[in-house]
Amino acid sequence: MKSRSKFTIGRSRHGKSPAKRHAGRGMAKSAKAENLATPEVGAVYERIRQEIVEGRLGANERLKIGALAARYGTSTNPIREALQQLRGEGFVVFSPNRGARVRAVDEEFVRNICEVEVLIEPYLTRWFVGLATDADIAELETIQADIEKLNFADLTAHDTLDTKFHRVLYDRHYNRHVVEMWWKHRQILRAISRGFPMSLGRRTLVIKEHRQLIACLKGQDADGAAKVIAAHVEGSGRHMIEQMRAARNSAFMAQARQGGQQLCPDAVPRL
Repeated sequence: MKSRSKFTIGRSRHGKSPAKRHAGRGMAKSAKAENLATPEVGAVYERIRQEIVEGRLGANERLKIGALAARYGTSTNPIREALQQLRGEGFVVFSPNRGARVRAVDEEFVRNICEVEVLIEPYLTRWFVGLATDADIAELETIQADIEKLNFADLTAHDTLDTKFHRVLYDRHYNRHVVEMWWKHRQILRAISRGFPMSLGRRTLVIKEHRQLIACLKGQDADGAAKVIAAHVEGSGRHMIEQMRAARNSAFMAQARQGGQQLCPDAVPRL
């Protein structure tokens, strides 16, 4: 399936004036801040999300507003606002007469996000190819050099640089809805991935794919760039799902051993 969207027909490639395009840079980040109206709501949102990702708030656990307010030492209004934001991101579900509950953060959850991203990011990248300047490519090469110099020694610092790399590609796109969707998904996947290691093989591919993408930008190869970024997103999602499955299987086997059970690998539940 080609990633070119029919919605670009009839619109100029740049979509907006240069001033407006450059003003768009950073809007993806501000979108989240606009949704989290106050610092208190933002802090509560981050804590609840992290506890869901780490399993301290378990799948299908009921989220009682009063209990959460007491837990985090706040009033009920920030809890309500944070739960609505988490609902929009898929971490929380609301049911009639049952209130809010935690949605399982599992392989299916990640797969669903990545299947959307593998369409969104090639679309954004293809447009950027026609916009890219020498200064943009120089900026990407500088960031990539920093990534390679760091060499994954600090995964938090790597994540910051990797995000910066991709924001150069996406932040100026005229379709703010799509950019904000990318940013929301990015934030969710970053929160989940913090709990898992990055394999040596995946590290090698990240470097290789970034370099391939820069080469496509230099050659004004929109199809090639879209193909590289699609593989990049798909590989990242597959790696995260594999890490999640491995962690779940290890926990299951450890629990079985503690209970004195003798299990073969086929006994491990699969999604």
